[in-house]
Amino acid sequence: MSQEAVPEQAAHETTVPEQPGAPKGLLQQMEELMAALNADLSQLDADLQQSPGGTRPAADDI
Repeated sequence: MSQEAVPEQAAHETTVPEQPGAPKGLLQQMEELMAALNADLSQLDADLQQSPGGTRPAADDI
């Protein structure tokens, strides 16, 4: 009986339309975190390339 209730709850949660102020879905949270991480890494890469001695070896040298 409890096994039947779980899929119904999961189906209900995925069909609920997003409302202003509603909690974000896990996928949306992960996408936002990945975008923030990519932006941070891009900034770090730019900072490292501008710093003295911060040049990276070319792909051919690796």
